[in-house]
Amino acid sequence: MSDIHAFVDLVRHTQQMSDAVPLHAPVFRGREREYVGQAIDSTFVSSVGPFVDCFERNLAEYTGVPSSVAVVNGTSALQAALHLVGVKPGDEVLTQSLTFVATANAIHWNHAHPVFLDVDRDTMGLSPRALQQFIDAQTEQREDGCYNQRTGRRIAACVPMHTFGFLCRMEEIVDLCLGSGIPVVEDAAEALGSFSAGRSAGTFGDIGVFSFNGNKIITAGGGGALVSRNEGLMVAAKHLTTTAKVSHPWAFHHDRQGFNFRMPNLNAALVTAQLEQLPVFLEAKKALYEEYSAHLESIGYALVPIPDTTTQWNYWLMSIELASQEERDDFLQQTNADGIMTRPVWTLMHRLPMYGACERDDQTVAEELEQRIVNIPSSVR
Repeated sequence: MSDIHAFVDLVRHTQQMSDAVPLHAPVFRGREREYVGQAIDSTFVSSVGPFVDCFERNLAEYTGVPSSVAVVNGTSALQAALHLVGVKPGDEVLTQSLTFVATANAIHWNHAHPVFLDVDRDTMGLSPRALQQFIDAQTEQREDGCYNQRTGRRIAACVPMHTFGFLCRMEEIVDLCLGSGIPVVEDAAEALGSFSAGRSAGTFGDIGVFSFNGNKIITAGGGGALVSRNEGLMVAAKHLTTTAKVSHPWAFHHDRQGFNFRMPNLNAALVTAQLEQLPVFLEAKKALYEEYSAHLESIGYALVPIPDTTTQWNYWLMSIELASQEERDDFLQQTNADGIMTRPVWTLMHRLPMYGACERDDQTVAEELEQRIVNIPSSVR
């Protein structure tokens, strides 16, 4: 028999808080103030400055890619990434309905159409089975790419999203897309610090993106980044996100329509200090997961297990699965009333008014997860 009051007591004990407990609060215990002060003193607080360069180098080293490009947030990173792999107005992009709205919005603002496919139960990310079924049943190859036979639109990209930091089955997804000539943009917004067999989230597809919003495992206040093993894509990404300005000592010449998406040096100073502490954050969050694991079962709850795709998880948001939507709603109401912030997974994209008419498959797994999964407080202590 589950015991919500015992759950509330457990969370207060593990989070070491007697008042309101947030879902995932940022922690500033490193050199954040020092670095931000240096940025202010330098007067380089906008999109040019040494901390931007430093952070890009450090992030590239951490994720094992030649270079990275820092931008203002994860949504802008996705929008730029889709543009870079060739998504054009009127195209289609395959993705999942169980995701944060930014995934679909980035597709929309490239004037393309999202197609929502189901997810795997264990990873909660895009299912290779659903992807295979869609490709086999509904696409055809033409000289200039893969097309949806029903709509006649070109399928210009595939965007798997690593839900709560769990890695999708990326090797299978990439192989399927490669066979159909579909570029892969990896939405790793939630997955910095997650690895599969030594390979970082964000580095399996053609291009990957991260978010450094205030609720992520490290934060720039806002902030995002693009990463890729393709150095040419990263050169193009930096140019595109810096208003496509051609380098010159004084002249303002732009050779294409670019985005003004570069991360300010002030934000980069903050996230540079945060990245230095990421290993400590990961260890602290792992300890929290283990403490939850040791006590939740005795009060009638169980953590969602780490899937085998994720050999190192970042423990970003921990979750429990309840028996029904009714039990979920009761749990959410009581815990939040007691000052413990819990939340359901996102409303599925195909249920939102602006995406309700988009093509989708049966969404069997996604709809079941939507009804039963709840995130619980997961802050670094």
